[in-house]
Amino acid sequence: MELSSWLALAAICVMGAISPGPSLAVVMRNTVRGGQGHGVLTALGHGLGVGLYALITALGLALLITSTPMLFDVIRYGGAAFLAWLGIKALLARPTGAEVTAEHSVRGRQGAFEGFMVAFLNPQLAIFFVALFSQFVRADTGWQQGGIMMLTAGGIDALWYVLVALALSRGPVLAWLKTRAGLIDKLSGLVLLALAVKVVL
Repeated sequence: MELSSWLALAAICVMGAISPGPSLAVVMRNTVRGGQGHGVLTALGHGLGVGLYALITALGLALLITSTPMLFDVIRYGGAAFLAWLGIKALLARPTGAEVTAEHSVRGRQGAFEGFMVAFLNPQLAIFFVALFSQFVRADTGWQQGGIMMLTAGGIDALWYVLVALALSRGPVLAWLKTRAGLIDKLSGLVLLALAVKVVL
């Protein structure tokens, strides 16, 4: 891939990563409730999900998803169900205090899983990457170029959300957020439920 094409691809991936959505809500909530490590692993899991979608798209498999209504609906409804589950979980969460860091390893794995699933079960990513990569993918696109696209999209996404997690977990910012953890849970829960409804409709 030429440098100019890669720069254009990277710029669009940056814009896609920083646009607010369910991913931001999940990273924020997990950082506030589980600390820096939980938020960072959520971000890395999300980046892995985005990168996997990018690879699938680059190799032409996303065209199958968007052209096969039944398969697309399975992913769409699966994504909506997962977002709804996260939303209900956030709404029912009990306020936590200083003990939130006691289960970092368990929370970290859970955060990575949630981050991955929020990305992987989002059918809008398939549409986004089909539209984006149609400008860069050629008939002879193979694993090497697909790998470049995967690392670009997934790496940029993971880096952005890692920065978000690190910014939210610093000193007074984290302390301020922790005092409002209940409100953040309720707001992120409502956002996730609304997005689940939007995905279905």
